[in-house]
Amino acid sequence: MKAIYFLIAILLIGPVGFAQDSNFHVYLSFGQSNMEGHAKFEARDTVGNERFQVLQSVGCLELGREAGKWYTAVPPLSRCDTGLTPTDYFGRTMIQNLPENIKVGVINVAVGGCKIELFDKENHKEYVANAPHWMLPAINKYNGNPYGHLLDLGKKAQKKGVIKGILLHQGESNTGDEEWPEKVKVVYENLLKDLNLNAKEVPLIAGEMVSEEQGGKCASMNKILAKLPQKIPNAHIVSSEGCEAVDDGLHFSAAGYREWGSVMPKKCFRS
Repeated sequence: MKAIYFLIAILLIGPVGFAQDSNFHVYLSFGQSNMEGHAKFEARDTVGNERFQVLQSVGCLELGREAGKWYTAVPPLSRCDTGLTPTDYFGRTMIQNLPENIKVGVINVAVGGCKIELFDKENHKEYVANAPHWMLPAINKYNGNPYGHLLDLGKKAQKKGVIKGILLHQGESNTGDEEWPEKVKVVYENLLKDLNLNAKEVPLIAGEMVSEEQGGKCASMNKILAKLPQKIPNAHIVSSEGCEAVDDGLHFSAAGYREWGSVMPKKCFRS
């Protein structure tokens, strides 16, 4: 329980800036397929709470959602045809452990299979130009620029609430890349600069790949991910230990996403 109070203390201390409501805490979420939502959600995952909101990333007429509007957060959070994500249960856990006057909002922009380079605002065009054809429909949903799309939504969110943190799950496609922590730092610092955020007040919460015990094909990337706090002092690593995965060794199951998301505030920070 000490860990959850520690996290809540971190997240409660943040910039008020020009936000309209300092009691509306917003988190930016980005990454690849696990953050996008690989597992099918179930009926129990669709029971929402108005204290947990999502800023709709793309228009989904079939879901009755318009891009750029706030809705009660129920899956899918990323795009119209995506699944359950750790962000779903991160938000649910946060509202359970924050005062009732605090609301939580999330923005989820993720592209399955992408490298972190897709979120590099200076070089993303080169990455998109060489991206596989199967990835382009997802990229194009974000106007060909997922970073820019996330940034625009972040600015919109700041008109209503306060950005309190950034959630990341990405790395499978960069497995073995020792420069990955530095590349993440570039994206993180760009978001801070472009949204006028303070690094000391906005933690980066990064999740591990599927663990070795669960047959993770990219589990070796967790050693590189563990170096992230050396580059970003306010980065915190979320363990995937005990989070159920599916047979492909790359993705978590629905149960794994629920566990991963719900333990993020409780026990997954490493000192």
